[in-house]
Amino acid sequence: MSGIIAGYLPLFDLYLIHVGLAFSQYIVLRAGVFSLATAAFAGIGAYTAGIFAVNLGLHPAIGLLAGTLTGMGAAIFLSIPLARLRGVYQAIATVAFIQICLSLNVYSESLTGGAMGLNNIPKTVGTGTLFVFAALATYMIWAIERGRLGRAFNAIRQDEAVAASLGISITRHQMLAFAISGALAGLFGGLEAYHAYALDPNQFGFHLLITILSYVILGGRNTVLGPLVGCAILIILPELARPLAENRMVIYGVMLIVVINYVPKGIVDTALDAIRARRLKMREETVS
Repeated sequence: MSGIIAGYLPLFDLYLIHVGLAFSQYIVLRAGVFSLATAAFAGIGAYTAGIFAVNLGLHPAIGLLAGTLTGMGAAIFLSIPLARLRGVYQAIATVAFIQICLSLNVYSESLTGGAMGLNNIPKTVGTGTLFVFAALATYMIWAIERGRLGRAFNAIRQDEAVAASLGISITRHQMLAFAISGALAGLFGGLEAYHAYALDPNQFGFHLLITILSYVILGGRNTVLGPLVGCAILIILPELARPLAENRMVIYGVMLIVVINYVPKGIVDTALDAIRARRLKMREETVS
């Protein structure tokens, strides 16, 4: 039994790391920003934490703090020009930002190890630490959703003109969403660095972007449970069908197309809507 648990422990660790990245993507979409820069923020946080450990020999706690702050700083910096853009133009700009970060990681060989990556990072983060941070991230997003900030994000996402008429600052709230997104991605990128021994610049490229976006689109964009469920499904599915594991990105792409066409709200949001509709119908029948 212990052997089975140990065999699936790396998969659970991957889930915990990607839950944090999924929430990073979720929060900006919740605030009405079509940003895809989570992969870049995660790379910035991971390399910052890795450099602090390998090149400077500092304590992992300092590296995680530095990774979180650099991810947040990069997000705030990016939010300034993105405030002038909307929709698909935001997506294009953030994809370009990912490519810039990827190129810097590859060509800054003296600092990042270049195409060979950053190696010999001491493994100081285990399953327990990942679980604690994933739980804290989940609670933070849940608290935001239930609070005044979450209601402001919802208003902006639904109609910016109405939100502005209610006295909500669009630019300030979207910048705040970016800051939270960057901090989460930087933190979990740092956790990835201290968990995986080495960093490859390509792991923070386009494929990670698609993976993270798939978690949120599949699970749902309107509830905290959505990214949790979407992440679990897409991580477990290739393991249940091992011959398909090498075609993971193909599976993600096909599922995105299917979900967008047939379950546009995501699995969790669609299920919750069905439950609410059923309860409402039962109440009406009871009253009548």
